[in-house]
Order: sequence, then C-alpha cells, then structure tokens
Amino acid sequence: MRLERITVDPNVCTGKPCIRGLRFPVSRVLGLLAAGENKQSILEAYPYLEPEDVDEALRYAVCLAEDETIQLTP
Repeated sequence: MRLERITVDPNVCTGKPCIRGLRFPVSRVLGLLAAGENKQSILEAYPYLEPEDVDEALRYAVCLAEDETIQLTP
C-alpha cells in the first residue's frame, strides 16, 4: 500500500508521521477518531485537513495493526 499523504521529516514533529508535512501528527487524527469524533467534525475543526487525509490516516493505522501483534489479556 502506498501512502502519499503521510510524511516523515525529522525536522517536523520530531519525525513523527504527519499529514502532508503539516505539523499535524497522524496520531492526533487517530486519537480524535478513537475519542468518538467523526470525519466531518475533524474537518470542521481543522480546515486545513482534507477528507483524504483522514482516510489515509486510517489506512496507515491498518498497516501498523497488520504488522504488529499485541498480547491481549482475556
């Protein structure tokens, strides 16, 4: 999977994956979604984000989840 809207630059947010080189970490988008925000409310709160940014953040999370196994306690 090719991710074109996620960038990593050591000079931006200490190298954390960000949306299109903005100082907006992918983890912030994912955290907002996990907290119950929907795509539309995120886009309204952060008008410099685009719908494709949120979609790609989710695809990025899927890639991470597929690559790592986490032990869950029953």
